[in-house]
Amino acid sequence: MTTLTYAARDARTMLRRNLKHALRYPSMTISVVAMPVLMLLLFTYVFGGALGTGIGGTTSGSADYIDYVAPGIILMAATSGALVTAVGVCSDMTEGIVNRFRTMAISRASFLTGHVVGSVLQTLVSIAFVIGVALLMGFRPHATPLGWLAAAGLLTLLTLALTWLSAAIGLVAKNVETASNIPLPMQFLPFLGSAIVPPESMPTGLRWFAEYQPFTPVIETLRGLLMGTEVGGAAIGAVAWCVGLTLVGYLWARTAFRRSATR
Repeated sequence: MTTLTYAARDARTMLRRNLKHALRYPSMTISVVAMPVLMLLLFTYVFGGALGTGIGGTTSGSADYIDYVAPGIILMAATSGALVTAVGVCSDMTEGIVNRFRTMAISRASFLTGHVVGSVLQTLVSIAFVIGVALLMGFRPHATPLGWLAAAGLLTLLTLALTWLSAAIGLVAKNVETASNIPLPMQFLPFLGSAIVPPESMPTGLRWFAEYQPFTPVIETLRGLLMGTEVGGAAIGAVAWCVGLTLVGYLWARTAFRRSATR
């Protein structure tokens, strides 16, 4: 067997370990999934009438607003998964299991690979659940099969980027509590973008931030793909941000993991 084959085998073993752990202790996964669902219910049924009238200029209220807000909440499901990754990696680091792995004849890359792939799969399942809830609540996308495929690809790429960043956070955090707190801004950053209201309705300073932060082009691209509207240049910015964040997260995580071995 080649070195690459051994690495792939070890990564599959770590992936099974993480998935089994998630099945045995589902409380955190459930709580992370519940947050975007609650946000969807809140902004559709509580604030949807007022916000929908302001955005669409109609009196149909939440019936129209859910088509605007659902893509942003779906993206929030991807950001919520970052918490699980950071906590899982930090827990393994602080409990000493990683030191035991280092004494075994396994690929050093398999630990992070197993965590990242497992977290991406769990987050994608959570996203699918949120989409299902949105459809039950009246979300009516007009995407073609190609549009759905592109939206799935974009969400997967964003999830991968956030997962690598969260893995790095879990490696550098001193304890689980810190690891659970650091990713919180990522969960609420879409609120300061175009997830809830258009940036045009914001004050000048906040509007500038909303237009140029990473999540806004991703939200606009996802909204365009799902609703069958023009995407424009937002798609280029969305992919560029996702690829850039993935590279930053991967390099940060790899460096942090190597440094932890010398402590």
